[in-house]
Amino acid sequence: MKRTIVGAAVVAGLALAAAPAQATPKIDPVKTLKAELAPGKAVNVLATAKVTYSPGQVATSELDGTIGFGTRGVVASDVAHTLRYSADLLRRMMKAKPEETEALQQSSTRMISAGDVSYVSGPVVETALRRADASWVRYGAVAGPASNLLIEVLEPATLKTLLAERTSARDGVVKGSITTKKLASVSDAFAERFGAPSKKGRVGKISYTIWVGGDGLVERVSAKGVLPVGDKGSVQVESETRFMDWGRQVTVLLPLRGDVIDQSEVKDDVPAGVPGVWN
Repeated sequence: MKRTIVGAAVVAGLALAAAPAQATPKIDPVKTLKAELAPGKAVNVLATAKVTYSPGQVATSELDGTIGFGTRGVVASDVAHTLRYSADLLRRMMKAKPEETEALQQSSTRMISAGDVSYVSGPVVETALRRADASWVRYGAVAGPASNLLIEVLEPATLKTLLAERTSARDGVVKGSITTKKLASVSDAFAERFGAPSKKGRVGKISYTIWVGGDGLVERVSAKGVLPVGDKGSVQVESETRFMDWGRQVTVLLPLRGDVIDQSEVKDDVPAGVPGVWN
């Protein structure tokens, strides 16, 4: 009996060994992202940013909300963001823009964006809204907030380039670096915020880590870079983002026309541009 059992086990083992192995299909994160870019679909983001202008001169910010898609990419967003200054930078900003700086330190600013228009509410525009009996200040010709201050992985072309520029990839973690010149050439979001570098201008470098889930969707991004400013200056930027609830069905509703006042109508009481580092 024992020999019969052993013999059966050997035969079974040979049969398993002879069966062809099933290859695990490779998942392309770029194709997976493109499949998410459809009207009504969205993703939640929680992002942080740290901008160091010089030793002791530091601004930190947090962005929390929803980014909605269309067939060509990001089309709208509804987010809240906070901005905090280091002690040295706060003293400097209080001298330059005391009312705006104090308001930004009080609580978060809410922003709804669609296309090149953003609607802002919160302490930084509260005085103007109260006087105009409105709920939102409309800013035109502005870029909506990116999911990450440095690298926008919601842009298929940008994600494709970052994956191609990788220096390592293991267990869903991709690491790499890219020059600011090359990033600006493929990323509209980066070029809009930091400008396209001139042919003779200095070039910065950004290092990044991208975490990709088993389903091919980006779960987290971390980036850090030193960006040239002017002829000799530079600014250090760090930003990290977590992506949650991919594919959720959301429609970003814009404020009603009667609740909105244009920035140009209250320009003496509100910031000239959308407040915060995300724009």
